[in-house]
Amino acid sequence: MFGRLKKFCVENNELILGFEKGKGIIRVIKDDIINVFSPLKYDRAFSRAIEDLKIEEVDFDVKEYNNFIELKTNKLIVRIFDDFKVDFYDVDKNVLCEDYRGERQPFKRRGNGKTYQTEAVKGEEKFKKHKIEILKKMYGDEYFYGLGEKTGYLNKKGYYYEMWNTDEPRPHVESFVSLYKSIPFFITLRNGISFGIFFDNTFKTYFDMGKENSSYYYFAADDGNLDYYFIYGPYVTDVLEGYTYLTGRTPLPQLWTLGYHQSRWSYCPKDRVLEVANMFREKDIPCDVIHLDIDYMDGYRVFTWDEEAFKDHKDMIKELKEKGFKVVTIIDPAVKKDKGYFMYEEGLKNGYFITDKDGIPYVNEVWPGEALYPDFSDEKVRNWWADKQKIMLDDGISGIWNDMNEPASFKGPIPDDVQFKNDGRTTNHLEVHNVYGHLMAKATYEGIKKHTNKRPFVITRACFAGTQKYSTVWTGDNHSFWEHLRMAVPMLLNLGLSGIAFCGTDVGGFQFDATPELLSRWVQLGCFMPLFRNHSCIHTRDQEPWAFDKITEDINRKYIKLRYKLLPYLYDLMYQCEKTGLPVMRPLFLHYQNDKNTYELNDEFLFGENILVSPVLEQGKNIKAVYLPEGDWIDYWTKEEYKGGGYILKYAPLDLCPMFIKKGSIIPNFEIQNYIGEKKMNKLILDVYPGDGVYYHYKDDGETFEYKNGKYNFYKFTMKLNDFLEINIEKEHYGYEDYKEFEFIFNKYDGLVVINSKKYQIRDGKVIIKVN
Repeated sequence: MFGRLKKFCVENNELILGFEKGKGIIRVIKDDIINVFSPLKYDRAFSRAIEDLKIEEVDFDVKEYNNFIELKTNKLIVRIFDDFKVDFYDVDKNVLCEDYRGERQPFKRRGNGKTYQTEAVKGEEKFKKHKIEILKKMYGDEYFYGLGEKTGYLNKKGYYYEMWNTDEPRPHVESFVSLYKSIPFFITLRNGISFGIFFDNTFKTYFDMGKENSSYYYFAADDGNLDYYFIYGPYVTDVLEGYTYLTGRTPLPQLWTLGYHQSRWSYCPKDRVLEVANMFREKDIPCDVIHLDIDYMDGYRVFTWDEEAFKDHKDMIKELKEKGFKVVTIIDPAVKKDKGYFMYEEGLKNGYFITDKDGIPYVNEVWPGEALYPDFSDEKVRNWWADKQKIMLDDGISGIWNDMNEPASFKGPIPDDVQFKNDGRTTNHLEVHNVYGHLMAKATYEGIKKHTNKRPFVITRACFAGTQKYSTVWTGDNHSFWEHLRMAVPMLLNLGLSGIAFCGTDVGGFQFDATPELLSRWVQLGCFMPLFRNHSCIHTRDQEPWAFDKITEDINRKYIKLRYKLLPYLYDLMYQCEKTGLPVMRPLFLHYQNDKNTYELNDEFLFGENILVSPVLEQGKNIKAVYLPEGDWIDYWTKEEYKGGGYILKYAPLDLCPMFIKKGSIIPNFEIQNYIGEKKMNKLILDVYPGDGVYYHYKDDGETFEYKNGKYNFYKFTMKLNDFLEINIEKEHYGYEDYKEFEFIFNKYDGLVVINSKKYQIRDGKVIIKVN
């Protein structure tokens, strides 16, 4: 494709290469992040994912050898050959990743030549070539992770996926190649060493992780530039930090967003909304948020209310707030084609909608019938949409839920040649499709921030790399199937490994009917999902915590209350995420990378670094094989201690989700409340598992951006266990109001405890100290 390497030169942080048939550029972003670029379509890079690229000053050497050019930083060696083949090594010259030198050769797929489609058997797609193809050599012992919310197992080796945001209502199964989100980033782990590759291309892209041939894996695109980033570890945590350095990190959310959410298509009319809210309070089940699906709108016109079903809706929202509920409303991108409707008239007058090649606004059908699509690729349109959020905010709405933004269309797919302004780089649908939802989320986030000056709460179904800066996500229209519960764990773990830390699935399943057992097991997983929302579909049976029987209700109450108890721990994890890019739900190999037994665990995860969760994901099962990595682990429920490094069998009746705490952990707890803010949290309860360890705790006002101005507290708890238990509390940063007291609960420990040099004799496992 490129031919022989003819010349090269170095300009600032770039190694510029001239080939017979093209130009290549190696950019040094950091000493462990390298950008490989060729202007195949546009002269300059244009990224929707990387919006504020900070290039560090890096000393690097470039040398010419007989058949390659070598670039060397303090952490990487990059060798560039003819045809723009690029290989990566560590500084000890151990190969990390090298381009495959052969041609694509798909495995043979044999048959007798007879037609079988009449039997409803779907064959594999025929071999396809793409404009851009990067083949990498496969050694056979790789593990692949990331790629967003794709179906299948945690390790993506042997899978093939396409990045093309797709509204897919059919039951999601392992053979699906695309869903709602496109995150063209993956992590490779081999021989205990990891690296990541981010393919920054918004056109339809393809990722074959050894499915076509076990000699290579590849990523490809139909159009655009050759533009990918190689991110070196050697630890997966380093790769995540590097990837989110490029694409951004999940910002600290408002505390209430981490509470329990209840949703349905649809809670309508307003009396039903109030009925559901009252039941939560009567049943003593905590809940912070009620979501309103499309039926609250007037004829599905966005930014309107059905004044018949929701008469005096502002009064309803005010009443819900008095009961401690926030309201989140759905907003779709499609604007109803309706003369006199303000969104339609304004969009038409100002040229805010996507058009055909002749400049005529494009019309398809969605919920409101004939509808037009805002061109979110244009800054003026994003600003317009951002300001429209004020309509809902003035009504008292606390967050916005963006749906149908793949974008969905009922009368066939949007044509490839539909036009977008693309911030001055006019293009067609093929380039913008995958970032349409991303740009809508950006506009929504910026609008809420502008009009509230609080941390925005946005949910989006469709997204791209970098959307984590603006929105939480959920995995779309799942089903009330046990297989979908099982699939939720690797799906959420891979979303976290793709930079999307604030994510969740519809607890209980959206379509089909949940059973009491399924909902019971799903709420046990939901307790540990960053977004904890029960959501169900129109015409399915009720799915609220009390909708089945007393046993199911009690199990829901137990785990929803556990969530509220663990809120300060979860909030600490979200703070860590903003600082480092680490997710909340973590595969075990994230902290035990040298343990190969952790590489393909699909049914357990770490909640932060201190809590291991192994939910039951199969119908009728009440015994769970749990893998405990090295170290000592304490059963959360029984306080029994286990030595790590192997499997244990844990009895798990319907009301029990196996949980284990790492010895030496301090887990901060709150007193349980019905909703965030019901009680002023003046006391921090510290659940102590005696051993050696350090824990950092973060505290701020839970809603504003004042923490960026230093208005927060940051505590360091250091614990040592020798002849006695010693705990030291330090304030590493003090800029916000303090707790009035710390309550320590000691698990399986009686004896001398020294806290900040003061001695306590523990006999009942508890001590309360006042904060000085």
